[in-house]
Amino acid sequence: MIIAIVLLFPLSDYYIEVPGTTENVAPMVKVDGKNNDKEKGGFYLTTVQIGKANLAGMIRSKLSPFADIYTAKELMGTSSNEDYNRMSMFYMENAQNMAIYQAFKLANKPFDLQYKGVYVLEVTDDSTFKNELHVADTLTKVNGKDFKSSKELIDYVGGQKVGDEVKITFLDSGQEKEATGKIIKLKNGKNGIGISLVDRTEVKSTPEVTIDAGAIGGPSAGLMFTLETYEQITGESLRNNRQIAGTGTIENDGSVGRIGGIDKKIATASKSGAKIFFAPDDEITSDMKKADPKIKSNYQEALDAAKKLKTDMKIIPVKNVEDALKYLKENR
Repeated sequence: MIIAIVLLFPLSDYYIEVPGTTENVAPMVKVDGKNNDKEKGGFYLTTVQIGKANLAGMIRSKLSPFADIYTAKELMGTSSNEDYNRMSMFYMENAQNMAIYQAFKLANKPFDLQYKGVYVLEVTDDSTFKNELHVADTLTKVNGKDFKSSKELIDYVGGQKVGDEVKITFLDSGQEKEATGKIIKLKNGKNGIGISLVDRTEVKSTPEVTIDAGAIGGPSAGLMFTLETYEQITGESLRNNRQIAGTGTIENDGSVGRIGGIDKKIATASKSGAKIFFAPDDEITSDMKKADPKIKSNYQEALDAAKKLKTDMKIIPVKNVEDALKYLKENR
């Protein structure tokens, strides 16, 4: 009895990441309040499951090729559990808006993408805004300047010199505030103000599209939401009765971005019976290689996982949404 209790007792500083679920995104996407997906087959998002580790779980994870152990700091940085979950939902909100935006753009249908600023996800300990900004605040201006994307904001701030004074304008629970701080040198070698962020956007479209993923968070369902939305608003038959899984963020320019845990997503997709898996074919830069000499692209990680599983599921590399659409149209 004592041994069992010890084995099952949660270890507060450790988490285990394992394969999660494979979810059909069709019921999550509605056009003018209705689900217009009448085609056979499906587009599926894939998830990982993260939970508090116990000794028994850590022992099992050592025997599994698709389980990883993380410390709380490795997983969440300096964020609390509550803040980490909020961050995850902000990422999901942005993924949904980017998916609608890209689908309507590719379908040549009317839409309006409104940039509302950036959500603050984390403030580093060395940031001079540490006691001013908090998770869920919305940063709207820097030195009085408006921006059309987080990239513009990052590029502007990165162009300032270390020690330069900057004034930010932000929303705290809807109330506009200002704070002054200084540019610092970030861990990645670039200049910045020491915050993690994600775009805060709103999309209005005709017809109106809503996406509700329930309790699923994170940015990695962006690609699959885009494909499902595109099929529903165009009426094109892309799946041809195939079960198509995948993962990847969606950026403003339509590129498909790198995600974590792709080996576990390959495992859950293969187990569910998916025949095709879209994997981000991301570029590994010299800086990334320098920071982690063993790093591989998501596509290569996916191929490695598929080889371990001995699955016949096809792994398809995609750099952008157009790559995925082209594959589906040319391989019906």
